Amino acid sequence: MTETARPDGTSVPSAVVPGIGAALSLVTLIALLVPVQRGLEDPAIWAALALAGVATLAFLVGVHDDVDRRIGGGIALSSSVGVLLLVGYAMNQGHAVPVPLDPLPVSFPLLFGAFVTAGLGIGLGAASYADVDPVGLLVRSGYTAGMMGVGVVGLFSIEVVLVLLVIPIILLFGSLSLTQAVALSQLGMAVGTGTVAVAYLVFRGYDLSYIDVRLPTKRDVLWTVGGVLVIFGALFAISAVFYTTGVESSDHGTAQQAQENPEILLILIPASLLVIGPFEELLYRNVIQKALYAPFSRFGAVVVGSVIFALVHTQAYWTAGTGQLVASLAVVFGLSIVLGVIYERTENLVVPALIHGVYNAILFTNLYLGYA
Repeated sequence: MTETARPDGTSVPSAVVPGIGAALSLVTLIALLVPVQRGLEDPAIWAALALAGVATLAFLVGVHDDVDRRIGGGIALSSSVGVLLLVGYAMNQGHAVPVPLDPLPVSFPLLFGAFVTAGLGIGLGAASYADVDPVGLLVRSGYTAGMMGVGVVGLFSIEVVLVLLVIPIILLFGSLSLTQAVALSQLGMAVGTGTVAVAYLVFRGYDLSYIDVRLPTKRDVLWTVGGVLVIFGALFAISAVFYTTGVESSDHGTAQQAQENPEILLILIPASLLVIGPFEELLYRNVIQKALYAPFSRFGAVVVGSVIFALVHTQAYWTAGTGQLVASLAVVFGLSIVLGVIYERTENLVVPALIHGVYNAILFTNLYLGYA
């Protein structure tokens, strides 16, 4: 059996990773058995149950060194992706399968638990496919948790800066209109995310040359134009799939505010190009994704960075049920993949920042024309 050396000289079997994957997939399998036993006749649940069983067996195959671990890992990875999509679809259709947590007066949505474990199974399937050893898995997990922390700090830094800006204004003038509050929130985003990005550079001992900003070349211009077309094409394709399958997504919190106060969109349209695009891409691409290049492959860093980007947007889309939230975050994840790949290909922050900014500006303009 292949082994990995610990720092103390002892060894750890690399089969530990698929072993963990098998245990996790078994949890997913058990969680999906409950709605079946309760008589939930949803084909998506039955299909997810079958794929969870396939993933469990595939991980178990990977435990043995006499079988190519890439085979078991690849099957486990693809099966776990299927489970994630099917369970997400079932939640979107209104299934939750609550389980009482006695003696607490609350219940736990079992399907959401299966969704989370399936997501973790995808990561372990990828690690098993790449024959990552336990130490490598810990390193990658640590980087992912650390960069998730940076993303969360970036999110809350916006709120902190906004509070610091709003308090003296309210003390002096008594109140703020929604338009003024939105304008200040954009300033808070610029200051907050910019501060977090600079703090990261200082902490890691990098200088400003770490920030990949340069004048766009002709190639960058082509990437920008193509990126805008691709990102709207991806949005159209995802929307078509959602429409065909009856999947509903939740509205962004800003869209709900704009429905009653369309004038805030006149702030957000230019802010998309000047603040939202540049500063979100600075933090999530130039800091988080670039940091993930160290433990992951380039494509792996794009995927993990996009997962972080989607999760950080949870608060913005928590305007409906869990199933609708999952669908909205899936859209954010897909669009982030496009931005991440383009940043990786160009290594110029200006390109994804422009694409992101143009994308948001067009969406906000469309909303304004519809509401005004």
